[in-house]
Amino acid sequence: MTENAQQQPPAPTTELPTQYAPADVEAPLYERWVERGYFEADAKSDKPPYTVVIPPPNVTGSLHLGHAFEHTLIDALTRRKRMQGFETLWQPGMDHAGIATQNVVERELGKEGKSRHDLGREAFVERVWQWKGESGGQISGQMRRLGDGVAWSRERFTMDEGLSQAVQTIFKRLYDDELIYRAERIINWCPRCLTAISDIEVEYQDDDGELVSMKYGEGDDTIVVATTRAETMLGDTAVAVHPGDERYKHLVGKLIRLPLTDRSIPVVADEHVDPEFGTGAVKVTPAHDPNDFEIGQRHDLPSLTIMDEHAVITAHGPFQGLDRLEARSAIVAALRAEGRIVAEKRPYAHSVGHCSRCKTTIEPRLSMQWWVKVAPLAKAAGDAVRDGRVKIHPQEMEKRYFDWVDNLHDWCISRQLWWGHRIPVWYGPNGEVVCVGPDDEAPAGEGWRQDTDVLDTWFSSGLWPFSTLGWPEQTESLAKFYPNSVLVTGYDILFFWVARMMMFGLYAMDGTPPFHTIALHGMVRDQFGKKMSKSFGNAVNPLDWMDKYGSDALRFTLARGANPGVDVPIGEDWVQGSRNFANKIWNATRFALMNGATVEGPLPDASKMSAADRWILSRLNSVVREVDAFYDDFQFAKLSDALFHFAWDEVFDWYVELSKTTFLAGGEPAEVSKRVLGEVLDVTLRLLHPVVPFVTETLWTTLTGGESVVIAEWPTTVSVPGAEAPGGFRDAGAEREIETLQSVITEVRRFRADQGLQPGQRVPARLDLGGTALAPHEAAIRQLLRLQPEGEDFSATATLPVSGATVALDLSGTIDVAAERKRLAKDLAAAEKEKAQAQGKLGNEAFLAKAPDKVVDGIRARLAKADEDIARISTQLDRLPQA
Repeated sequence: MTENAQQQPPAPTTELPTQYAPADVEAPLYERWVERGYFEADAKSDKPPYTVVIPPPNVTGSLHLGHAFEHTLIDALTRRKRMQGFETLWQPGMDHAGIATQNVVERELGKEGKSRHDLGREAFVERVWQWKGESGGQISGQMRRLGDGVAWSRERFTMDEGLSQAVQTIFKRLYDDELIYRAERIINWCPRCLTAISDIEVEYQDDDGELVSMKYGEGDDTIVVATTRAETMLGDTAVAVHPGDERYKHLVGKLIRLPLTDRSIPVVADEHVDPEFGTGAVKVTPAHDPNDFEIGQRHDLPSLTIMDEHAVITAHGPFQGLDRLEARSAIVAALRAEGRIVAEKRPYAHSVGHCSRCKTTIEPRLSMQWWVKVAPLAKAAGDAVRDGRVKIHPQEMEKRYFDWVDNLHDWCISRQLWWGHRIPVWYGPNGEVVCVGPDDEAPAGEGWRQDTDVLDTWFSSGLWPFSTLGWPEQTESLAKFYPNSVLVTGYDILFFWVARMMMFGLYAMDGTPPFHTIALHGMVRDQFGKKMSKSFGNAVNPLDWMDKYGSDALRFTLARGANPGVDVPIGEDWVQGSRNFANKIWNATRFALMNGATVEGPLPDASKMSAADRWILSRLNSVVREVDAFYDDFQFAKLSDALFHFAWDEVFDWYVELSKTTFLAGGEPAEVSKRVLGEVLDVTLRLLHPVVPFVTETLWTTLTGGESVVIAEWPTTVSVPGAEAPGGFRDAGAEREIETLQSVITEVRRFRADQGLQPGQRVPARLDLGGTALAPHEAAIRQLLRLQPEGEDFSATATLPVSGATVALDLSGTIDVAAERKRLAKDLAAAEKEKAQAQGKLGNEAFLAKAPDKVVDGIRARLAKADEDIARISTQLDRLPQA
């Protein structure tokens, strides 16, 4: 904590504005928190550590609902742990986002009529750094708007000096351990970004294309193959069939003519071919298909590259210089002219890979690249979960994780970009290859050159949990805050990021995994469960909702939908409802302060408390225990829901209302309830704070005079003098008594509403509370139900027996009984007619035999509704006096 944090707390005040205005409160509060150092973490502290890293957002990015959702959950966890006395570090930072950032700057250059090649590598990289300083990182300001309690003094960037040293160090170690190698293999190539991309950066979608079946060979040596990429036939070096396929046994080992070329290619037998699919024969293009590459390796086939990096045909002949799609049409036309097209299917929907950055169709391409040999690293990552060192939550997500790490292919880590960590390998004039670590001198002299490629962005972000703490140096922060306590992230990047952090953390940190728990959440979707997208027209800028309803409202809505591993629907109406909740907290606390609620002094003895006092404290302790259990199980939706219903339904709608009667009566009971109400609000505001930090900060500091709820103690169960008990105060008798009171008030309110009485309309009533525990509550019952004392001309026109008590009401002069009976009789007749019609259809066997299940289910629902209406209306009629 900084020196500022030691300042004297502000003098307590009971004054609050009549309305809560988030725009006036949030920004000043956040800046005060940062200035006082509440979010900073001290590596020298003797407090137990609690560490979470931020999934580093791209430097090109801005806050979207997915960020807001994830940050809300992490902030709630870290705020609670800070209040529990942990030395809490939420590590912030950003990712350099190689492809995305280079694309942004190249577009800017394009507006000037230039390309990166006009600037040259060094000047272009300098231009990217300039862009980063001026325009990058706007998300940091948006994180402040949301209330993220991150340690800003520790903010890191994956291209900063320390992290660059970490990248070079681990590359060198992996290289020396023969876990990094260079080889020519098939990669995913983006002709737009002009770089290799990894398997997990390819997005697949069904595109309409064409399936063309074409005839290779002549006469008896003819064989038919089918393809969606006809242009690749120029690079075919074989046709493959299954070894057991009798149809083609006479062709295996023979050479057949490849159309449109002057080449002949062999027919080979390979187990990979499915004889039941299509014709049972496949064309083999080793340089342009990963499966074909493997077949080519097994049969020692040549690999012919027939496209350049822009996906333009380079093969000799009439198709040279054509774009791949132009060549596709031209080749099909040429084959058709030779009579070699057997069948054409258009449109033909099939799965096609696209670059996740620019959406261009990717091209499988044979290329010399750098690779990580993942087998031993992936095994270690799988073992760490299997042996319990790392927990995945929810547990059912473990299968996804194992399916991935147990079947990982070697990872292509080189990218043909200029922005990123350049591969630390130098090539000499005589074929020398030297990998240089951060403490090594790069080779000098004529003919030496550094590899031009940079590393995949995920390579550096895979080091995030320990590189941000100073690794490879053995820093105090690394010793204190590694491993992370929990990783909170979406299930969608379980493969992108989580698996890579696991592999690198275990490798670099001597078998210590990077985190104890992986808590996976779902994706944010619109209120109908549809994926949010600009193209769908349902994307939402969270800043708009924060401007309109406040950051707390957005945060509470997101947290209340956060069930582990499950997608989260969200709509503006729900955010508005959360804004109403914030207003309710504000108004209830304001009422309490205006009526003398206090936190000063100890709680009164239990013997001096009313049943309502003891009830609310007993319920408070139950909620404290529930919320703690839900936090420990990452059940954000359940803990938010529990707090919502306790605060709104029990504290504000019941206890505050019951307190009004006590306050009006005055005396010692009123003083006791003021102290109890203060205690309940103090604890409730602290429980709510991690999810709705701004409104709770304002209210808690006003109520208690404390410095800040950010550094207040996390609530434990409340003890009550004279009724001490292990685990905190509990009064089951008071809970039953108030539940009975609630049932009486609820039932009479329902009857009043059924009779069309206005909520504030007063009605004469006689209360017979008999031998029940409700006798002390007569004043509260009358106050809450707007029941005035019976007069001399009182006539009980309606009598309600509820929970052992009797409430007699005089409705004469309040409602027109005859008109009300007539209206209800009409409604009853309609409900009975509806029931008869539904029963008639359900009793008709011929109808049931023909009608769809959906229609029958609808009629059953109508019958159930009619039964409910008949019972309800009949009860209302029975309760009405005779006209």
